[in-house]
Amino acid sequence: MTRRIFWDDAYVREFDAEVVAADGNRVVLDQTAFNPRGGGLVSDTGTLGGSRVVEVVKEGEEIFHVLDTASGVAPGDRIHGVLDWERRLRIMRMHTTAHILSSVVNRETGALITGNQISPDGSRVDFNLENFDKEKMSYYIDKVNEAAERGLEVKSFFMKREDALANQGFVKLANAMPPSLEMLRIVQIGDVDIQADGGVHVKNTREIGRVVGEKTENKGKSNRRLYFTVE
Repeated sequence: MTRRIFWDDAYVREFDAEVVAADGNRVVLDQTAFNPRGGGLVSDTGTLGGSRVVEVVKEGEEIFHVLDTASGVAPGDRIHGVLDWERRLRIMRMHTTAHILSSVVNRETGALITGNQISPDGSRVDFNLENFDKEKMSYYIDKVNEAAERGLEVKSFFMKREDALANQGFVKLANAMPPSLEMLRIVQIGDVDIQADGGVHVKNTREIGRVVGEKTENKGKSNRRLYFTVE
């Protein structure tokens, strides 16, 4: 299984690795700093050697780097990877914001997440709510900004699955459970949020900047969508 450098340090921008497998334009490495698509997050992009990484995907527990061309890449090769760092940093800021937002809405209403999409250009979170107007959106966004401005530490650790699921609030998904793994990765944002998560985050909430609520949409009888960005 590919070692996830981003779990140890999400701020690693460049790394060296060995090619484990190469099938067409899909390459597997012994370790990577590229975070794959999943959990609502778009993947990192960047370069591997002389090729462009256009997407990174996870199948089972294996990570595949999809290149624009994998010409000349073979198992056993040493290769240098470079992330599109500004893109990654915005994804981390957006993702940590989404966690705080989900915690704020859950605390205020009891609502769970029914869907999300985190990207550098704009993000959204869906909640199983019947009512979600502009005034409430502004209130929730204000609460998110208050939390971010406190400069909360963001840390991660691993916990046995059964212990994690026994803790109320560790799972905020309405229609899904974390992967069936023996150990789950837990992300904690100060005293504001703690939940099972495999993605990348900032180290401190001050890095988020200002959170802006853009609009809300009704996506069904009891499903409300909130779009946001960071500045």
